[in-house]
Amino acid sequence: MKPRIHPVSRPVVFRDRAAGTTFLTRSTADSGEHVVWEDGDSYPVIDVETSSASHPFYTGGRQVLDVAGRVERFHRRYGDGGPSAG
Repeated sequence: MKPRIHPVSRPVVFRDRAAGTTFLTRSTADSGEHVVWEDGDSYPVIDVETSSASHPFYTGGRQVLDVAGRVERFHRRYGDGGPSAG
């Protein structure tokens, strides 16, 4: 690897606004806002809308799909789609 071309990785706190949880991890992102972590040190904090604590894929939540609307739209567009007699 070439020296001095990679960004600096530092400890950063990510705060999930939806779940109200915080994570301390390493990142190249920086922020002007700082927060004091549980160990007493001050770290940059970045607010995120969704993380693994609030995303439905990780929490087991399911999305409600409009399956009935899709089926009705298919029938309107292509008819009933029964086997053709021929």
